[in-house]
Amino acid sequence: MQFNDIIGQEKVKAFLDKTISTGRIPHAQLFVGDEGVGTLAMAIAYAQKLICKDESCQRLVAKLSHPDLHFAFPTTTTPEIKSNPESDLFLMPWREFVLENPYGSYLDWMDKMGVANKQGIIPVRESEKIIKKVSLKSFEGSYKIMIIWMVEKMNRETANKLLKIIEEPPQKTVFILITAKEEQLLGTIRSRCQAVYFNTLSKSEIAEVLITKHQIKSERALQIAIQANGSYNKALKLIAHNENEKQYKTWFITWVRAAFLAKSKVSALNELINWSENIASQGRESQKSFLNYCLQLFRQALLINYKTKAITHITMDNVGFSLDNFSPFVHGNNIVAINKELNEAIFHIERNGNAKIILLDLSLKLTRLIHNKPE
Repeated sequence: MQFNDIIGQEKVKAFLDKTISTGRIPHAQLFVGDEGVGTLAMAIAYAQKLICKDESCQRLVAKLSHPDLHFAFPTTTTPEIKSNPESDLFLMPWREFVLENPYGSYLDWMDKMGVANKQGIIPVRESEKIIKKVSLKSFEGSYKIMIIWMVEKMNRETANKLLKIIEEPPQKTVFILITAKEEQLLGTIRSRCQAVYFNTLSKSEIAEVLITKHQIKSERALQIAIQANGSYNKALKLIAHNENEKQYKTWFITWVRAAFLAKSKVSALNELINWSENIASQGRESQKSFLNYCLQLFRQALLINYKTKAITHITMDNVGFSLDNFSPFVHGNNIVAINKELNEAIFHIERNGNAKIILLDLSLKLTRLIHNKPE
């Protein structure tokens, strides 16, 4: 994986190239960026630049099997690994996961392990493995790279055990810590790292890749890029979930109609309960994708309400529902609260909350918000 393979992030590439050309390579770097912006892909490409001097080395790094390239990441127990999970026990699925999509998310990784309803952590035993690996002699005689992905999943004890070696690593050892939640890290970890901030990707950057790499027509590519909201991973999911769009529309229509009627009809409240149970029976990734889809539909309804329909992008043809007729119920007096509740529901689902309770609570709040009058 090389810098040319990574979408956008030209400032980050220039900074990392400069560290190499000047020989001023920070021994601990914190890559901070949202899901789908390329933090892991960039870390691997940077590692290749630091480690490799020939093509055989590059091939090993490309396969994620170079002996001087190490990974640590969240794990949990599975039907096959019932106790003491650690990164080394998951290297084969991890390599498959990264090589399939280096822009993949934490939930994608949980799904890859077959534990969609569990939470992964980086346990204290992992810190002992990390210290041992970076203490070994370099195979190539060059840099040793330790990439810790989703470092916010470290518990406090793990982080504390790594403080000293992150601050004073062995010679020619580089730690690259990757996070989407910088605020969740211990201050002692953050203070020992050079922070490198990644931008969300632009619509044009995502659309260009969709056109050239995935042969998506330009108009559709732009629609997907808008919905992806700066994340290439979300764009890939939108391509894969095109077949699910009809189902998402049906779920959305059932939901908002029942929420609208539930204020006065008990039967509609029962329908919301059944709806919540149905969505809760889906996987976490499907729940999250659907709620993100709802965010887009509410945004689009707001744009229609404020006479900016020309820049909207989701159609509701042939489903017996009109966004034009729905749009007066989405306005400045409720859209902020609706967005907040949807984002909080996504947040709690990501953290393995009880989906049935989360979705029913969201539905009851929507019942109230959708009846708010415009100011």
